[in-house]
Amino acid sequence: MDIFNALTLIGGLSLFLFGMSVMGQALERRAGGKLRALLGKFTTGRVAGLLTGLVVTAVIQSSSATTVMVVGFVNSGLMTLRQAVNVIMGANVGTTVTAWILSLAGIDSGSWYIRLLKPSSFTPLLALAGIILYMFCKGEKKKDTGMIFLGFATLMFGMETMSGAVSGLSKLPAFQQLFVMFRNPVLGVLAGAVLTAVIQSSSASVGILQALAVTGQISYGAAIPIIMGQNIGTCVTAMLSAVGANKNARRAAMVHLSFNCIGTAVWLTLFGVARGVFHLQFLETPASLFGIAAAHTVFNLLCLLLMLPLSGVLEKLVTRMVPEEKQQEEYRELDERFFAAPSIALERCHRVTGSMAELAVESLKESIAALGNLTPELADSIRLKEEKTDYYEDILSTYLVKLSALQISASDSTEAAKLLKIIGDFERIADHAVNLLRAAEEMAEKERTFTDEARRELQVLCGAVEEILDLSLWAFLGQELEAAAMVEPLEQVIDRLKEEMRTRHIRRMQQGGCSITAGFVWSDLLTDLERTADHCSNIAGCILDMARQNMSLHEQLREFRNGSEEYRRKFREFQQKYVLE
Repeated sequence: MDIFNALTLIGGLSLFLFGMSVMGQALERRAGGKLRALLGKFTTGRVAGLLTGLVVTAVIQSSSATTVMVVGFVNSGLMTLRQAVNVIMGANVGTTVTAWILSLAGIDSGSWYIRLLKPSSFTPLLALAGIILYMFCKGEKKKDTGMIFLGFATLMFGMETMSGAVSGLSKLPAFQQLFVMFRNPVLGVLAGAVLTAVIQSSSASVGILQALAVTGQISYGAAIPIIMGQNIGTCVTAMLSAVGANKNARRAAMVHLSFNCIGTAVWLTLFGVARGVFHLQFLETPASLFGIAAAHTVFNLLCLLLMLPLSGVLEKLVTRMVPEEKQQEEYRELDERFFAAPSIALERCHRVTGSMAELAVESLKESIAALGNLTPELADSIRLKEEKTDYYEDILSTYLVKLSALQISASDSTEAAKLLKIIGDFERIADHAVNLLRAAEEMAEKERTFTDEARRELQVLCGAVEEILDLSLWAFLGQELEAAAMVEPLEQVIDRLKEEMRTRHIRRMQQGGCSITAGFVWSDLLTDLERTADHCSNIAGCILDMARQNMSLHEQLREFRNGSEEYRRKFREFQQKYVLE
């Protein structure tokens, strides 16, 4: 093997790993919503959890990615440790699908029909279809499908390149001695674990083993321990993801490691005993691509059969390995481990934004109540809620910016942009709540009051603001387009109320019915209430835009105001409902 073969091997390996990464990412984007549904609904029972882990891993071609997502779910409280145990077990079986796909490269037959199954026969057609879908089609799903085809074609081309580059190694004595050494089961396990830990993908390391198998120098006796070790090496990703997580998330990562270590230890021992007692001749025969895929699947199924009845014991074991901590752990609402599945990360962002929205609306309603009956408890509650919304805005904005920097789908990018806009509006609503509180405190401190007429007018405006807050909150939490459509006409009514109330108050001051100090506070109150309605309008308009895949908020609102009979009807209804005496 000369320098040129070595360079070809490096190039083939690079293409293989790149193709697997591209295909996995495209598969995740293409099936993101379904993954979210699977992981969210079908992990309650033992069988459901197993099937969920198997299916999700088969789709995204990575048990490491599935396990990292599970660690994230456990860390944020969306999944219990018991549910995680079942999903992780299923993920170990799901990862064997890749090896079967790669084994198609080993098809060797004179039959024209059977040769069509060989990847080198249909991969060029997949690559052609992929480049057409990716470059000439506009639909997001079509482009992702094209990337799946291109990723698969790239990894298969890389594997064939690797196989061609290493074919000459079969004649090298040093290479032959290397795999003679790996017939020692312990060394084989170590080699498989180290290789997989370095590239962080058992599917990729099995593919590399299959590529080396074309030399004919890798016997089943050497390949099987290496495969066992690969299952241990793939745990590195999950263990790294658990660093800094809460105790249950660390336990979930330990489930993955314990499952594979115990399974490897038990079956490696039985493998060594059977090899020594029965002198199995097939272990000395060269391993084929199909044989490696079969060994990979059988080993993982055996581990599943061994550990499934002991899932409760495994849960207790990792609970002892990661004991309870004396201090209460901080609950992490957002977890960067979800970046492995952007659609799930966005779903979590939406939930957290919902909590923020409820706090903002509650704080504004409490501040309206404080205008009529200010208490220290109410003031503390308003300020605490405003601080929490600031915290939510900080963590959500940081999280969404990091998520948007990743290679995510167009729909996920649009959803992230929507949330970034909306969290800013909800945060400003909480700020206006504090402003109203300060106005109430100023009036109490200076012992000023509004006239009876002014209080009646303020009650009308506050009623309209409370309704627009409820409509915007319902629209966001339930994606209720009907509620969102009612926000804009009510906002226009609030604008008119504000102007009329300002005019009336100026008249009262001119007639001596209201003090200058109260007049300044009155002006501030009207401004804060009207701007609160503006933010509600922004939120509702954003929801309507997203429903139509349109990011132009002001264009959407302008069209709605000018051309909608429904808008005019709602405007008239709200105008009649909120009338100043």
